[in-house]
Amino acid sequence: MDICILQRSLDWHHPAANRDGFQAMMEGSEKSDLFILPETFTTGFSNDVEELAEDMDGPSVEWMVDMAKAQKAAVCGSIIIRSEGGIYNRMIWARPDGDIEYSDKRHLFRMADEHLHYNAGQDRRVVEWMGWRILLLVCYDLRFPVWSRNRYAKGTYEYDLVIYVANWPSPRHSAWETLLRARAMENLSPAVGVNRIGTDGNGIKYLGGSTIIGHLGQYVTRLDDMEAAGRGVLDLSAIREFRKRFPTGMDADDFSLSSDQ
Repeated sequence: MDICILQRSLDWHHPAANRDGFQAMMEGSEKSDLFILPETFTTGFSNDVEELAEDMDGPSVEWMVDMAKAQKAAVCGSIIIRSEGGIYNRMIWARPDGDIEYSDKRHLFRMADEHLHYNAGQDRRVVEWMGWRILLLVCYDLRFPVWSRNRYAKGTYEYDLVIYVANWPSPRHSAWETLLRARAMENLSPAVGVNRIGTDGNGIKYLGGSTIIGHLGQYVTRLDDMEAAGRGVLDLSAIREFRKRFPTGMDADDFSLSSDQ
């Protein structure tokens, strides 16, 4: 699968400008099977949810579907969404046939009061695309290995690829780099992390570091602190072959997940 990761600075609280910016990057990129945008890519990471939240039939989700159709590829990234009586940091997965799936951020970043303004997701979402099973997670979810765990049953792993979209700030950039590689290696699955650059409306700086990491922890694509579209190709057959030769899932500890807060 050919993956394109899109990294740029975000216009604070300006969805139209951000959509235009990412559209220009997609249209200027080579053909890919999957385009990945950062967390809250239309607004920046903000608690001004009453002002910024969109509905699922709003302009940003519609734009993602339009981009998926135009690029003949899947497009994903997170948006502040008002749905079912609550506000969610929702990762949208748009297909070129117009189909939409989503995953709500489970772990809300209390150090920035995110838990006071957003509802937490209750379910993990694995989507299928081009024969791949892909786990969709958002930013702070990266710090929680149980929620990211690639469960193994009857000789099969639950997913083949995990994606984290983020607004991960510069003071903790080393954690971003380290945890992404750890999640890839411990789950025998490539991990893709897409972050932003620049400084947001709260004065918080971001260093990018968007990356595609292989199942052995190797860097396939790695972006520095710059606006760029990075591309990488992942081979599902190679991942499956390695899992047969190195089946750590057979020795994994049993556990269960609870959605109770």
